[in-house]
Amino acid sequence: MTAPTTAGTPRPGDPTAGPTPAGTPIGQTGYLSVDDLRAAVSACRLGPDPTATRVDVGFVTRQGARHAGRNRAYRNEVLSLRVGAAVGSCAVEPGELPDDVAYDCVGATVADLLTHPLTPVRVAALDAYLMAARPHGESGAEPVLLPAGTSLAKSTARAASVVDLLRVRPPTTVLVVGVVNSLLAELRGRGLRYLPCDRVGGVTEWGERCHTDPMPLLDAAGALLVSGMTVGNGTFQPLLEHARDTGKPLVVFAQTGSAVLPRFLGAGVTGVSAEPYPFFWLDGGPTTLHRYRTVPA
Repeated sequence: MTAPTTAGTPRPGDPTAGPTPAGTPIGQTGYLSVDDLRAAVSACRLGPDPTATRVDVGFVTRQGARHAGRNRAYRNEVLSLRVGAAVGSCAVEPGELPDDVAYDCVGATVADLLTHPLTPVRVAALDAYLMAARPHGESGAEPVLLPAGTSLAKSTARAASVVDLLRVRPPTTVLVVGVVNSLLAELRGRGLRYLPCDRVGGVTEWGERCHTDPMPLLDAAGALLVSGMTVGNGTFQPLLEHARDTGKPLVVFAQTGSAVLPRFLGAGVTGVSAEPYPFFWLDGGPTTLHRYRTVPA
């Protein structure tokens, strides 16, 4: 694990350090917080001037799904903003966003949106900017093709790819923040125990209660498997700090902030499954994940 910053010694992810050299792998940045990352973008350290970079398109995707043979249905709502050829996204709880938020973002500069009062707007703008500046295909990520198939088949394939990043063995207990039943099924199939946690509560496919607050569960877990939605709802930082302080594996499955989360590799995050728009649940054909990890498999 990367040690915390020593006073007077800027780390690669320090927003006060010099420009990041061209070609530096994403995993060497190691930012300590989303605020540090936004500061680096504002200082033009990671790409073009955000005051001269505008959002061309904004849209909200609302989706419902219930996989064949499963009892639980899902509702997803995602704000997406486009900067050039890149689309950045932030998932939210259904009904959380004002109706006109996507329209209000169109034509605004990235700099403006990085200080927007709504966190999902800030995250989507940051995600779009970072993906435009360094697409996943140029960032040292491992592409993983999810084959065409039903929604359940693709969800199951994604789950296997995500859980591979944990690299833990039974009887490790995994804290899962953001319950996805396919991920839980994959953990069960590998003999791993888990603590399910979801902001909206409820139960898993197997009738297990979902905790709503991950913080009391951290000490009982040997690894963390966390949704990118934690960046959008403001709960990511304490999870990052816990992983950094303890050295526990922290893997993020990121549709929200797929270009944001890899920037924390080496500073608490050990693996990221980055999945930019369009997500696997929108397309029955082949789709690609981009996997990042701190050390080779």
